[in-house]
Amino acid sequence: MYQQHTVIDGLQYSNWTREYFLMLQASGIHAVHATLVYHEDARATLTRFAEWDARFERNADIIMPIYSVADIAQAKAQGKVGILFGAQNCSPIDDEIGLVSVMRRQGLLIMQLTYNNQSLLATGCYEQNDTGITRFGRQVIREMNRVGMIIDMSHSAERSTLEAIELSERPICISHANPTFAHDALRNKSDTVIKALCAKGGLLGFSLYPFHLPNGSDCRLEDFCSMVARTADMVGVQHLGIGSDLCLNQPTAVLEWMRNGRWSKDMDYGEGSASNAGWPDSLPWFAGKSGMENIYNGLLKTGFSDAEAGQIIGGNWVDFLQQSLTPMTELNQAHNLMPMSADA
Repeated sequence: MYQQHTVIDGLQYSNWTREYFLMLQASGIHAVHATLVYHEDARATLTRFAEWDARFERNADIIMPIYSVADIAQAKAQGKVGILFGAQNCSPIDDEIGLVSVMRRQGLLIMQLTYNNQSLLATGCYEQNDTGITRFGRQVIREMNRVGMIIDMSHSAERSTLEAIELSERPICISHANPTFAHDALRNKSDTVIKALCAKGGLLGFSLYPFHLPNGSDCRLEDFCSMVARTADMVGVQHLGIGSDLCLNQPTAVLEWMRNGRWSKDMDYGEGSASNAGWPDSLPWFAGKSGMENIYNGLLKTGFSDAEAGQIIGGNWVDFLQQSLTPMTELNQAHNLMPMSADA
């Protein structure tokens, strides 16, 4: 039954080697939202696109780029893994609103407004004071809505997240975070945020990153699925997905770049301590090619139906992307081409 569903991991930043692509292919995953950049500016972001172009060329038998939902269906039909790109910060647009549409045409489908810190657009979850969406941020939200670039608030503070949900004319996502009722981490989201997100058609991707889970690396599959079930009871199954936040086989230097970028001389531990300086131990039930299938089976044992489990492991991502990636101009054109009703 697992193989019949479309399976999507809503966030990864693993070491992108051919061996890893083969593992993803063997796992039955049809598409992955891959982090393209953390702190890179516009010029460096173009280099990251070029690096991925080389990966697509070398591994064309395994992976393919995703620019639309139709591409996900094509990847599934061809037995390939689709890669869709996102940014975990607003750094790719520098301070230039025109770069939103430029990056969208390059294939940047998802962009976070912040990564932990205050940005030009909004406040990150590790800041002491959350001042909400900035003047620039309001314009960027409108522009992202216009061009069909998805707003992601995974690393943003509460007020900023709630304002982004309210300001956006289109549903937004929190691609990789968990509810604070399961684990009270600054990166996790309150019931207030989750309810507001889902009330406007948004999507929450549950994270497998141990620092955001109950009992950390000792979190059991049963505990993870119980967290999903409690959230489903609160907001409905149709708003839930998986965004594993998996960073497999990456060196410590990558972790330091994620946390520090160019802004800090000291190692930033966020809300943690020096004990969190390295990568956490992987979850044994999510490591390797059986991870997503284990979640699917765990959801079934928790009481979800096959259809509901299929929604959570990928179907809801498909529906969310379908309604969120089409530029507004194309939506308006399609609306204008619709036939008039007989009594219009």
